[in-house]
Parts: sequence; structure tokens; C-alpha cells
Amino acid sequence: MLVYDISKRQSFDSLARWVEELRANADNSIVIMLVGNKADLVDQRAVPTEDAVEFAKEQGLFFAETSALSGDNVDQAFFKLLEEIYGAMCKKSLESANGKSNGAEHLTALKGSKIDVIAGSDFETSEMKKLSTCSC
Repeated sequence: MLVYDISKRQSFDSLARWVEELRANADNSIVIMLVGNKADLVDQRAVPTEDAVEFAKEQGLFFAETSALSGDNVDQAFFKLLEEIYGAMCKKSLESANGKSNGAEHLTALKGSKIDVIAGSDFETSEMKKLSTCSC
């Protein structure tokens, strides 16, 4: 996830460099999601949603706007990312099994693999903050 602050244009303007660095240093099957955070700061918006959607489309990224403060769309963003990562792993596993891999990567087939994600957890915000080192 690449997260920028919708109220700070500078954080958005850094995205191209961040995407480039990720692609240069990660596996080519990397799944990248662009997340505009602080969507609750409507009056302070410095990055129009349209700009972010266009950038995400150009770069082949998934996109969501969230508010960590209110929790709006946070779960959905993580679920979408998990779904796309799982899909990419399955595709990579199938390609490897069909001999389309370059031989450099060995991925165990995801036979019967299950990812349990607890939706609507009883975690309270205060408990989550204790676990986080986020400065927002």
C-alpha cells in the first residue's frame, strides 16, 4: 500500500518515485494499492480524487480513499489488497506449475490454502493505537 495524505499535495507528488522504487526492488508480481488517506478532511483536500484515479490507472494500481480517523473504507481497502495478492499468487503458482516460470522462482502451490480475515473485529481504536507506531 502506498498511502498519501489527501490534504498534502507533496505526499501525492512523491508517488511516482515510490512506485518506481517498488517496481525496481520488488518481485514483478507485486500488487500495489494507492490509498488516499484522511478523506474526512474534505475542506482541506489538496489532491482531487480524479488526479489520484488517473495516476492509479496510468500506473496500473488499485485505488481507494480512506479515513483512518473514522475508519471509512479502511477494511475494504485491506480486503481488496488481500484479494489481489491472493489472485497474483494463484496466477504465479499456476504459471509455475505449467512450466511458464523462468525457473528462478519456486512457489508452493496453494492447494486448499485458506486465508482467514476477521471482519468487524472487536478491536477498539484505542487497542489498535497501542499496537501501532503510526504518528497520524
